[in-house]
Amino acid sequence: MPAPASFSNYIDTHANAFIKRLGDAVAIPSISSDARRRQDVIMMGNWLNGQLNELGVETKLMDLGTHEMQGQTLQLPPAIIGRLGSDPAKKTVLIYGHYDVQPALKTDGWKTDPFTLVVDEDSGRLIGRGSTDDKGPILGWLNVIEAHKNLGIAMPVNVRVCFEGMEENGSEGLDECIQEEVKKGKDGWFDGVDCVCISDNYWLNTRTPALTYGLRGIAYFSINVTGPGQDLHSGLFGRTVHEPMTDLVKLMSKLVDHNGNILIPGIDDMVPPHDGEELKLYQKMDYTIDDIEEAAGGKVALSSEKTIVLMGRMRQPSLSLHGIQGAFSEAGAKTVIPAKVGGKFSIRLVPPQTPEKIIPLVNAHLEAEFAKFNSKNKMEVEFLHGGKPWVADVRHWNFEAAKKAIEAVYKKTPDYTREGGSIPVTLTFAESLGVNVLLLPMGRADDGAHSTNEKLDRSNFIEGTKVLGTYLYEVGATA
Repeated sequence: MPAPASFSNYIDTHANAFIKRLGDAVAIPSISSDARRRQDVIMMGNWLNGQLNELGVETKLMDLGTHEMQGQTLQLPPAIIGRLGSDPAKKTVLIYGHYDVQPALKTDGWKTDPFTLVVDEDSGRLIGRGSTDDKGPILGWLNVIEAHKNLGIAMPVNVRVCFEGMEENGSEGLDECIQEEVKKGKDGWFDGVDCVCISDNYWLNTRTPALTYGLRGIAYFSINVTGPGQDLHSGLFGRTVHEPMTDLVKLMSKLVDHNGNILIPGIDDMVPPHDGEELKLYQKMDYTIDDIEEAAGGKVALSSEKTIVLMGRMRQPSLSLHGIQGAFSEAGAKTVIPAKVGGKFSIRLVPPQTPEKIIPLVNAHLEAEFAKFNSKNKMEVEFLHGGKPWVADVRHWNFEAAKKAIEAVYKKTPDYTREGGSIPVTLTFAESLGVNVLLLPMGRADDGAHSTNEKLDRSNFIEGTKVLGTYLYEVGATA
């Protein structure tokens, strides 16, 4: 069932107002992984809650408690749960998004202030932290609700919302919140939910919309190496003591090789081989090696074979090294031997892997490798956070509704993808509610989420809003 023409017209004629609202959201530096920005994250949650209330959405700010981070006890940002409509004759769709963002500094390499939305009229890009991940998609849903409210048109489905402020930092407290709410049954906010839609990922390229039916999980670690009682002068202590940095760098080299092969025994062995039908899915995707290299900003693909690269991103685990805490990284030439360093790395997981299955393998491998050094330093492996992988049934009516919506707006059939990233709450919704969960991306592969100069194309924001609205009409038309 297509959306009414008046809906699409409203989205087109109010595009500038929608972009202004996105600018207001981007201006709040809601960085969940930085204790100094915690009040900004809470401010963002309150702002979003106010926007929902103005549009007639009944909401509740869920207190998720406190947690320890960076030596402080901090209040967790609230989860926002809400509802709009309670017609028993209509289907009920739960939409999820997150209002927190990754860290960003102009000195990281941004061409503009990351927390000032820049509208590049020539390219049509809306540049700013959170524009595509995930403030733009969240506001796409608000655009849909606003259009119906102001046009006096009833929503085609009942809507439930769940927006959180800790997705970029482990979604702490959210799983328990959802599970407790589901246990309340008819007294809970999620009663009667028929399906879930999440818009928090990206097309495979810049040309073809996508529907995502799988996500990799994650297990994030820090290797902490300590030795001297304080930082030391390399001129006085070089080649006289065991240096933590030397041990750490050598340990990190034992995790993954330059071709992306994971060196921890047992991890790759968990994954069953693909069959012929699965291989055809990858072969059919509108995707080339040029696409990944364009998105990466350099000719750095691990293979010239499309299927190998796609499977490496979607259906195989990967291990990435992220950084070293405690090491000198400023401009200049400081001749220090750090007393304590922490090497951060993560493993992206695929079924049937889980963090619980991976942790013992990581610990055993690093302990065995460190023992070979005969170092007097101390090494500890710290598990920081994790999430399970997820795969859904693409033959479900939820996916069919989204496919029809994309075809109506973009006049293209979407690619069906498994995403390389992680959204841990996806599996929580699927298991707790027992319903189909769909990922309906708004942004493109080159949006630069988590990177410098993150952007969302104006066309994706506006046409993507139309897709979200049309999807609700298609869900409403299902038997």
